[in-house]
Amino acid sequence: MKKELLIASALVSTLGVASVANAVTASTSGSHHTGLRGTDSDSSDADTIAQVVASSFSVSLSETTDGGVGIASSFMLANEGVTGLQSAGLTLTFTDGSKLDVINAGNAAKTHDISVPGGAGEASITVTANNRAQTGLDFFGEATAVGVEWHSAADFMADGLKISASYSGDTGAAAAASVALESSWGIGATYVTTAGDTSVTIGAGLAESEWKDSVLQPSTGSNGFHIGFSAVTGDLTVAAGVANGDKVKNTTATTVAGNEYEINDNQVTKVGAKYVAGDVTLSVGFSSAAGKDSTTLGTAGTAEDAVDTTDAGISYAVASGVTANLGWKSVDSSEAGLSETSGGTSWYIGANMAF
Repeated sequence: MKKELLIASALVSTLGVASVANAVTASTSGSHHTGLRGTDSDSSDADTIAQVVASSFSVSLSETTDGGVGIASSFMLANEGVTGLQSAGLTLTFTDGSKLDVINAGNAAKTHDISVPGGAGEASITVTANNRAQTGLDFFGEATAVGVEWHSAADFMADGLKISASYSGDTGAAAAASVALESSWGIGATYVTTAGDTSVTIGAGLAESEWKDSVLQPSTGSNGFHIGFSAVTGDLTVAAGVANGDKVKNTTATTVAGNEYEINDNQVTKVGAKYVAGDVTLSVGFSSAAGKDSTTLGTAGTAEDAVDTTDAGISYAVASGVTANLGWKSVDSSEAGLSETSGGTSWYIGANMAF
């Protein structure tokens, strides 16, 4: 027994020393922005001006094994202005350049959506909650924490091609007063090429999710796809993207009929451009979204909700990590096929500091 205790003590001491001497590499990053937002809502005669403040602070951890495999994760200490903190799972980077995300990995369809230029800063108009048209190219593609996502190395099977694939399984969470995600899969690809002096990036993704419901409505699924391109010629960037699909969504309402709904035939189109002139970046964008919602899962809606958004912005690099932003946004919306008064215009002026 004494021998075993001595061995155990030696092992604990060794591990303790190793944990101090061989700590993983850590780095920090974050941002803080503050400014003023003006809002002229169609639903009110009063124009409002309010301060906007949001901060974030995150820590990234990484290390490489003797065999050359990278192991990385991250967590967020603060994310003011955004609901919830974000924590990553583990990312394994292999010697051939491929990666594997495990635990809360996400959906591969979202990894490859094209970023379309728009406004600058925090100009914002909120439409009524009854308008359920989804406005992003990645409105679909849910995932559970029990999931993996694989990313190929660059130039996979062809120069400029990268692909990803993901799957997530059931966490065992019970579907009670609202639906619960049961499983999902997604695939995506990004291809980069050149045409003369122009660099062209094409991104596409496809995903499908299964939902379970143990109350009054049947289980159902959601799915969608997106495709887009970005072309960069010198200081000018032009991009566009489209998305289409069905989405199951929960709200915080207490009644079953209002607690979950399905958005069918949702379509999103986004176009935008930006031009960089020294320290100044000019940007403009337009998006159009429309979808039919239903409070009975598995039954397609008939009345269409729509949101059209136009935005523009000017950003100026004041110093390293400091950017001044001036933005403007206009939103037109209609709910159940009828014009509504929850759109309007908004402007923003402020600064962002990042590290």
